[in-house]
Amino acid sequence: MKRKLMFLALAAIGLASCNGGFKQGEGGLLYNIHTSKGAPKIKEGDFVSLNMVVKTDGDSILNSTYESGQPTRTAMPKAQAKGDIVAGIGLLGEGDSATFKISADTLFKKGQQRPPGFKGKYLVFQVKIEKVIAKGSLNEQVFRGRVMDYIKSEGEALKKEEPAKIKKYIADHNLKVEKTASGLMYVITNPGTGDKPAVGDTAVVNYTGKQVNGKVFDTSVKEVATKEKLPVDPMRQFAPIRIPVGQAKVIQGWDEGLQLLNKGAKAIFIIPSDIAYKDQGIGPIGPYTPLVFEMEMVNVVHPNPNAPKPAAPQLTPPAAK
Repeated sequence: MKRKLMFLALAAIGLASCNGGFKQGEGGLLYNIHTSKGAPKIKEGDFVSLNMVVKTDGDSILNSTYESGQPTRTAMPKAQAKGDIVAGIGLLGEGDSATFKISADTLFKKGQQRPPGFKGKYLVFQVKIEKVIAKGSLNEQVFRGRVMDYIKSEGEALKKEEPAKIKKYIADHNLKVEKTASGLMYVITNPGTGDKPAVGDTAVVNYTGKQVNGKVFDTSVKEVATKEKLPVDPMRQFAPIRIPVGQAKVIQGWDEGLQLLNKGAKAIFIIPSDIAYKDQGIGPIGPYTPLVFEMEMVNVVHPNPNAPKPAAPQLTPPAAK
């Protein structure tokens, strides 16, 4: 009996070593908990703020909340299947961190699209739980209030950090910036020779947008998109974009900055969140996120003064009663 128990123990150690120290959970989930603070485990319906890096088993990063500077915040959903990432997160509490491996074949059989070029055996999730607000027996109003208070406090912290982030970016890149009354900072790297666009003109520009950590999030230049390995819609046509100037069709920092550039000019815009996406953010851009744009004024198109004016609408009088 003792020999049998010894054999089983050795087999278990061998299995763990084959998986690189990972334990096996339900549904084939492999997990390795790096930090455990002893906090209550996350339950369905709890509010969770977490940072996550998603990689292939070849260490190619597919997504990272650290790069965007925006943790994922969500109500903990119900696990869809044994061994999925939600089930893995349910093993953790506030302050915990872990790595999970999920079989790519299992995951993609469930209807999720395989990332372009993905050839690995596993998807690897590195998770750090930043905050948990337990739903428990709280009524919806109290629970929602606690969540909103937390999000507000996090936003205020980010807002306080923003000036230091901008100052560091300028120092790290040795930029001599000029600053407008709104807070837009800019460096004209090539002054150009043509006209500057005015309100009512159309600016034709190339651009590359990045965060102050250097992470590129969008560009109109195909070579940049390829170099930065951005996810690209195959139907997208990379080309300069056309922007009606002064019409509030873009963020305030662009509307103002474009009017500083001659045709042919190139510049760097450093745009504080107050004149970008403010406290809301958008997509990969988090709240209170300063942005950096490399801009090129390709052309300035003036409105055609001879273009026919739109006809005034004809008002039909109401029928007589």
